[in-house]
Amino acid sequence: METTSREALDEALANYISEALQAEIQREGDASLAVSGGSTPKGVFRRLSNAPLDWSKIDITLVDERWVPPDHADSNERLARENLLRGRAAAAHFVGLKTDHADARDGLVEASEGLASIRRPLTLTILGMGGDGHTASWFPKANNLADLLDPSGQQALGACDPVTAPHQRITLTLPAVLRSREVLLHIVGTDKRRVLESAAAESLPIAHVTEQTQTPVSIWWSPDD
Repeated sequence: METTSREALDEALANYISEALQAEIQREGDASLAVSGGSTPKGVFRRLSNAPLDWSKIDITLVDERWVPPDHADSNERLARENLLRGRAAAAHFVGLKTDHADARDGLVEASEGLASIRRPLTLTILGMGGDGHTASWFPKANNLADLLDPSGQQALGACDPVTAPHQRITLTLPAVLRSREVLLHIVGTDKRRVLESAAAESLPIAHVTEQTQTPVSIWWSPDD
Protein backbone atom coordinates (compact mmCIF):
# COMPACT_ATOMS: atom_id res chain seq x y z
CA MET A 1 0.00 0.00 0.00
CA GLU A 2 1.43 3.38 -1.00
CA THR A 3 -0.05 6.80 -0.29
CA THR A 4 1.03 10.36 -1.04
CA SER A 5 0.88 11.56 2.57
CA ARG A 6 1.64 10.19 6.00
CA GLU A 7 -1.83 11.14 7.23
CA ALA A 8 -3.49 9.17 4.44
CA LEU A 9 -1.25 6.19 5.20
CA ASP A 10 -2.10 6.35 8.91
CA GLU A 11 -5.80 6.40 8.12
CA ALA A 12 -5.64 3.54 5.61
CA LEU A 13 -3.51 1.36 7.87
CA ALA A 14 -5.67 1.97 10.94
CA ASN A 15 -8.75 1.00 8.93
CA TYR A 16 -7.06 -2.14 7.62
CA ILE A 17 -6.00 -3.23 11.11
CA SER A 18 -9.46 -2.56 12.50
CA GLU A 19 -11.13 -4.59 9.76
CA ALA A 20 -8.71 -7.49 10.19
CA LEU A 21 -9.24 -7.58 13.95
CA GLN A 22 -13.02 -7.45 13.51
CA ALA A 23 -12.93 -10.28 10.98
CA GLU A 24 -10.84 -12.39 13.35
CA ILE A 25 -13.22 -11.76 16.24
CA GLN A 26 -16.16 -12.79 14.08
CA ARG A 27 -14.34 -15.90 12.90
CA GLU A 28 -12.55 -17.01 16.09
CA GLY A 29 -14.18 -15.09 18.94
CA ASP A 30 -11.09 -13.05 19.77
CA ALA A 31 -8.01 -11.51 18.14
CA SER A 32 -4.44 -10.43 18.89
CA LEU A 33 -2.02 -7.76 17.78
CA ALA A 34 1.72 -7.15 18.22
CA VAL A 35 2.88 -3.57 17.71
CA SER A 36 6.22 -1.81 17.33
CA GLY A 37 7.49 1.42 18.88
CA GLY A 38 9.15 4.54 17.53
CA SER A 39 7.51 7.67 16.19
CA THR A 40 6.18 6.15 12.95
CA PRO A 41 3.10 4.35 14.36
CA LYS A 42 1.81 7.14 16.63
CA GLY A 43 -0.75 8.41 14.12
CA VAL A 44 -1.99 4.90 13.40
CA PHE A 45 -2.28 4.15 17.12
CA ARG A 46 -4.33 7.27 17.80
CA ARG A 47 -6.75 6.52 15.01
CA LEU A 48 -7.01 2.86 15.93
CA SER A 49 -7.67 3.59 19.62
CA ASN A 50 -11.21 4.72 18.83
CA ALA A 51 -12.08 1.99 16.34
CA PRO A 52 -15.55 0.54 17.04
CA LEU A 53 -14.31 -2.90 18.09
CA ASP A 54 -15.00 -5.10 21.09
CA TRP A 55 -11.56 -4.39 22.51
CA SER A 56 -12.18 -6.68 25.48
CA LYS A 57 -11.70 -9.55 23.01
CA ILE A 58 -8.37 -8.26 21.72
CA ASP A 59 -4.91 -9.08 23.13
CA ILE A 60 -2.10 -6.61 22.46
CA THR A 61 1.61 -7.03 23.01
CA LEU A 62 4.87 -5.51 21.79
CA VAL A 63 7.19 -6.72 19.06
CA ASP A 64 10.14 -5.55 21.13
CA GLU A 65 10.98 -3.38 24.10
CA ARG A 66 13.90 -1.31 25.32
CA TRP A 67 15.06 -2.52 28.72
CA VAL A 68 13.92 0.59 30.54
CA PRO A 69 11.10 1.17 33.07
CA PRO A 70 7.60 1.39 31.54
CA ASP A 71 7.41 5.10 32.42
CA HIS A 72 10.73 5.90 30.71
CA ALA A 73 10.59 8.24 27.70
CA ASP A 74 12.11 5.52 25.49
CA SER A 75 9.71 2.77 26.56
CA ASN A 76 7.59 1.20 23.84
CA GLU A 77 5.03 0.25 26.48
CA ARG A 78 4.69 3.91 27.42
CA LEU A 79 4.24 4.86 23.77
CA ALA A 80 1.54 2.21 23.34
CA ARG A 81 -0.29 3.23 26.51
CA GLU A 82 -0.25 6.93 25.62
CA ASN A 83 -1.29 6.53 21.99
CA LEU A 84 -3.11 3.20 21.53
CA LEU A 85 -4.37 1.88 24.86
CA ARG A 86 -6.77 4.74 25.46
CA GLY A 87 -10.36 5.54 24.49
CA ARG A 88 -12.14 2.40 23.37
CA ALA A 89 -8.88 0.45 23.12
CA ALA A 90 -8.26 0.88 26.85
CA ALA A 91 -10.40 -2.25 27.26
CA ALA A 92 -7.86 -4.43 25.42
CA HIS A 93 -5.77 -7.00 27.27
CA PHE A 94 -2.19 -5.72 27.14
CA VAL A 95 0.96 -7.70 27.94
CA GLY A 96 4.24 -5.82 28.12
CA LEU A 97 7.69 -7.37 27.84
CA LYS A 98 9.70 -5.52 30.51
CA THR A 99 10.27 -7.28 33.84
CA ASP A 100 11.98 -6.08 37.02
CA HIS A 101 15.22 -7.90 36.22
CA ALA A 102 18.32 -5.76 35.72
CA ASP A 103 19.33 -7.71 32.61
CA ALA A 104 16.96 -8.60 29.77
CA ARG A 105 18.45 -12.09 29.55
CA ASP A 106 17.35 -12.76 33.11
CA GLY A 107 13.84 -11.57 32.31
CA LEU A 108 13.22 -13.87 29.36
CA VAL A 109 11.48 -16.64 31.30
CA GLU A 110 9.06 -14.27 33.06
CA ALA A 111 8.37 -12.29 29.88
CA SER A 112 7.75 -15.52 27.97
CA GLU A 113 5.25 -16.64 30.61
CA GLY A 114 3.39 -13.36 30.19
CA LEU A 115 3.44 -13.65 26.44
CA ALA A 116 1.87 -17.10 26.70
CA SER A 117 -1.42 -15.42 27.68
CA ILE A 118 -1.61 -13.73 24.26
CA ARG A 119 -3.88 -15.46 21.73
CA ARG A 120 -1.85 -17.30 19.10
CA PRO A 121 -1.36 -17.22 16.26
CA LEU A 122 -1.18 -13.46 16.33
CA THR A 123 -3.79 -11.94 14.05
CA LEU A 124 -1.42 -9.17 12.96
CA THR A 125 2.15 -8.20 13.69
CA ILE A 126 3.11 -4.64 12.78
CA LEU A 127 6.78 -4.04 12.13
CA GLY A 128 8.78 -0.90 11.57
CA MET A 129 12.28 -0.61 10.13
CA GLY A 130 15.34 1.43 11.02
CA GLY A 131 17.68 3.11 8.58
CA ASP A 132 20.16 0.26 9.11
CA GLY A 133 17.62 -2.34 7.99
CA HIS A 134 16.82 -3.64 11.46
CA THR A 135 13.28 -4.55 12.43
CA ALA A 136 12.00 -5.66 15.82
CA SER A 137 15.30 -5.57 17.76
CA TRP A 138 17.26 -7.55 15.22
CA PHE A 139 20.22 -5.20 14.88
CA PRO A 140 22.85 -5.94 12.23
CA LYS A 141 25.77 -5.83 14.70
CA ALA A 142 24.16 -7.70 17.59
CA ASN A 143 26.33 -10.65 18.56
CA ASN A 144 23.34 -13.01 18.79
CA LEU A 145 21.61 -11.87 15.60
CA ALA A 146 21.86 -15.34 14.05
CA ASP A 147 19.99 -16.83 17.02
CA LEU A 148 17.22 -14.23 16.79
CA LEU A 149 16.83 -14.92 13.07
CA ASP A 150 17.08 -18.72 13.24
CA PRO A 151 13.91 -19.93 11.47
CA SER A 152 14.07 -23.20 13.40
CA GLY A 153 14.49 -21.51 16.78
CA GLN A 154 12.14 -22.65 19.55
CA GLN A 155 12.08 -19.47 21.65
CA ALA A 156 9.51 -16.72 21.11
CA LEU A 157 11.66 -14.07 22.80
CA GLY A 158 15.32 -13.18 22.86
CA ALA A 159 17.51 -10.51 24.42
CA CYS A 160 19.65 -8.19 22.32
CA ASP A 161 22.54 -5.81 22.93
CA PRO A 162 22.12 -3.67 19.79
CA VAL A 163 25.66 -2.16 19.79
CA THR A 164 24.58 0.67 17.47
CA ALA A 165 21.62 1.90 19.55
CA PRO A 166 21.00 2.70 23.22
CA HIS A 167 19.47 0.30 25.72
CA GLN A 168 19.47 -3.46 25.89
CA ARG A 169 16.35 -4.94 24.25
CA ILE A 170 13.94 -7.84 24.45
CA THR A 171 12.35 -8.90 21.18
CA LEU A 172 10.19 -11.40 19.42
CA THR A 173 12.32 -13.77 17.40
CA LEU A 174 11.86 -14.33 13.66
CA PRO A 175 9.87 -17.58 14.10
CA ALA A 176 7.58 -15.83 16.60
CA VAL A 177 6.91 -12.98 14.17
CA LEU A 178 6.23 -15.40 11.34
CA ARG A 179 3.72 -17.30 13.49
CA SER A 180 1.26 -14.52 12.67
CA ARG A 181 -1.61 -14.65 10.24
CA GLU A 182 -0.19 -11.55 8.57
CA VAL A 183 2.73 -9.16 8.97
CA LEU A 184 2.42 -5.47 8.12
CA LEU A 185 5.59 -3.46 7.50
CA HIS A 186 4.97 0.23 8.16
CA ILE A 187 7.65 2.67 6.95
CA VAL A 188 7.79 6.30 5.87
CA GLY A 189 10.33 8.33 3.91
CA THR A 190 12.30 7.82 0.72
CA ASP A 191 15.49 6.90 2.59
CA LYS A 192 13.86 3.89 4.23
CA ARG A 193 12.32 2.87 0.92
CA ARG A 194 15.81 2.74 -0.60
CA VAL A 195 17.06 0.68 2.34
CA LEU A 196 14.18 -1.75 1.90
CA GLU A 197 14.82 -2.07 -1.83
CA SER A 198 18.45 -3.09 -1.18
CA ALA A 199 17.76 -5.22 1.90
CA ALA A 200 17.91 -8.61 0.21
CA ALA A 201 21.12 -7.86 -1.67
CA GLU A 202 22.75 -6.58 1.52
CA SER A 203 21.35 -9.37 3.73
CA LEU A 204 19.77 -6.89 6.13
CA PRO A 205 17.60 -8.26 8.95
CA ILE A 206 14.35 -6.97 7.44
CA ALA A 207 14.93 -9.19 4.40
CA HIS A 208 14.29 -12.25 6.58
CA VAL A 209 10.69 -11.08 6.72
CA THR A 210 10.17 -9.63 3.26
CA GLU A 211 11.85 -12.50 1.39
CA GLN A 212 10.19 -15.41 3.20
CA THR A 213 7.10 -17.21 1.88
CA GLN A 214 5.68 -18.68 5.09
CA THR A 215 3.60 -15.69 6.22
CA PRO A 216 1.86 -13.00 4.14
CA VAL A 217 3.61 -9.62 4.34
CA SER A 218 2.35 -6.28 3.06
CA ILE A 219 4.32 -3.03 2.91
CA TRP A 220 2.67 0.24 3.95
CA TRP A 221 4.68 3.25 2.82
CA SER A 222 4.47 6.98 2.31
CA PRO A 223 7.24 9.26 1.03
CA ASP A 224 6.20 11.85 3.61
CA ASP A 225 8.21 11.31 6.78
